[in-house]
Amino acid sequence: MTDVSTADLGSSPDGVQLRFRDDEPVDHASVTVDAFLDQSNANAVRVEPGDDVRALLPHIGQIQLVEVNFPAFGDGRGYSSARILREAGYVGEIRAVGDVLVDQLPYMKRCGFDAFEPDNALNAEDVENALNRWPDVYQSAADSRTAIWSKRHAAAS
Repeated sequence: MTDVSTADLGSSPDGVQLRFRDDEPVDHASVTVDAFLDQSNANAVRVEPGDDVRALLPHIGQIQLVEVNFPAFGDGRGYSSARILREAGYVGEIRAVGDVLVDQLPYMKRCGFDAFEPDNALNAEDVENALNRWPDVYQSAADSRTAIWSKRHAAAS
């Protein structure tokens, strides 16, 4: 279960409404994937739908922030981008930006998102309810939650 009280439910100067990290936020602008690949000094990248995030994998050690743009809530390609990065070992911030809806938050967190910058501010009570709705999950994902089947098998041992 997510402890929403440990997240920043306010608005930060950079527009991030929710951040589930203890480190300092990246304080500079991100560049596109193509621009990042053409330079060596950037450490914040913005992934657009259609960008292949696997091009960033050789550089994940230098990237501190990956912003994944959701221009429309129904475009789910960003979920895959976050999952690919987390499964490759990326430990930096993955921020969902754009048309992010409250009912998407639990699924985005499971895929590896740990910061959210929605176009429209989310209600704090709705966020808490969405993130705490299901105490158990049925499959492994990019987050650290233990699947219910694993808990059952451990209890039976």
